[in-house]
Amino acid sequence: MQLDCLSSLLEAGDAVNSMADPCGQSPAHVAAWGGQASCLLWLLQSGADANQQDRCGETPIHKAARAGSAECLGVLVASDARLDICNNEGKTAEDLAWACGFPYCARLLETLRCIRNPVGDVAAQDRRGLFCCTLAGQKRVLGSPEVQGGKRPRE
Repeated sequence: MQLDCLSSLLEAGDAVNSMADPCGQSPAHVAAWGGQASCLLWLLQSGADANQQDRCGETPIHKAARAGSAECLGVLVASDARLDICNNEGKTAEDLAWACGFPYCARLLETLRCIRNPVGDVAAQDRRGLFCCTLAGQKRVLGSPEVQGGKRPRE
């Protein structure tokens, strides 16, 4: 029923990337915030931009993380949503998932970030400058860029 309504709106001329409200949220933002994974998937397949930012700098993946919707996160990640985009407060979707009390979603995003940015890639560094990866929910620190041969330099 929701898809029929949305389809009718789009046929009437509204684009999938149009700004839906005064905050600059597109239909994809609204679907992600509402946990509507099937609607979000339809929007993305219809050309919605998975990385479009609203006036707060948030993308649909930020909204899904705030809502704790692992299903929407999965849809967005499968649509190549970027995990490294920060909102106007400097927060990624992973940061928001932790802050909003959704550790499952935060761990999922953390794991995906590490998979997309393999160890050795500067972008894979966490905030302390250490290379990290998450396996089975455990953060494993693999060493800073200065560490060579598995040993820390002497001070």
